[in-house]
Amino acid sequence: MLDNEIFWGIFILTVSIMIYVDLYVTEHRKGRIGIKSSLKWSGIWIATALLFDILILVFHDEGKQKAIEFLAGYLIEKSLSVDNLFVFLMIFNVMNVKDEYQPHVLKWGILSAIVMRIIFILAGVTLIKIFHPIIYVFGALLFYAAYKMLFGKEEKIDLDNNRIIKFVSKHFNVLTTYEGKYFFTRINGKKFVTTLFLTFLLIESADLIFAVDSIPAVIAITLDPFIVITSNIFAILGLRALYFALAGVVEMFAYLKYGVGIILAYVGVKMMISDFYQIPTLVSLGIIITCLLLAIIISMMKRKLSAVAASKPTDGK
Repeated sequence: MLDNEIFWGIFILTVSIMIYVDLYVTEHRKGRIGIKSSLKWSGIWIATALLFDILILVFHDEGKQKAIEFLAGYLIEKSLSVDNLFVFLMIFNVMNVKDEYQPHVLKWGILSAIVMRIIFILAGVTLIKIFHPIIYVFGALLFYAAYKMLFGKEEKIDLDNNRIIKFVSKHFNVLTTYEGKYFFTRINGKKFVTTLFLTFLLIESADLIFAVDSIPAVIAITLDPFIVITSNIFAILGLRALYFALAGVVEMFAYLKYGVGIILAYVGVKMMISDFYQIPTLVSLGIIITCLLLAIIISMMKRKLSAVAASKPTDGK
């Protein structure tokens, strides 16, 4: 069996290589990554996460339990991250960001998200260990997040009334045009914030909101910082490639938010009753997989039915 230090070393080395390849080697690509290439790279990142899970299963002291916890946490975070990508897509459209600039924004967004998630995870686990009743607050947050996903209306970005844009516009010089992929530029000796940096801030604010929802969801599965951090980071990595595939497979995720909403409600219940009854992690994994599969299957059925309806000739023609 491998020591925890070795597992951390393997994780850090793997993540470092993945970050270098995903965020820097592919940085020289121009424009959007093709759908075929996006799906291929997404498959590579998912396969890497699963191989790491197998490594835990085979060489960890609590192999089976920790492997199940990792997979459950990874699936929750991946599904939430995919839903988050739709928000990113909306932000890019609203801000009129050109295709060739989007990978640069996503690169810094992912790097910032990794740092943010680690801080949130360590803070959340520490809070529960210091003040255990905080789990009920986390459970309430999950119920609220589930309600928003299941019954909330789709929020639109109002640039004129956005607090972030108002704050930056008030305290900094803002350039309303794009200066390549630069976040800042200098004109006649004055420093300006570019529209691309405003886009980055909107992306970060969206990810902050999703982090508040997603971190309690994984902590409901396990309080082991190693499992929570590794499942989170593996879920985040590769999102840039997956983003460029969304345009081609968006119909597969039409009902994803409902599946994720049910999962969040479930883990909220799991967290709230944890002092009285511990739901086995294997049961949780089964529920998570079932919800995600049903959401995708129903989405694909709707797509097929819509295609059939569209192909039928209209009466009288």
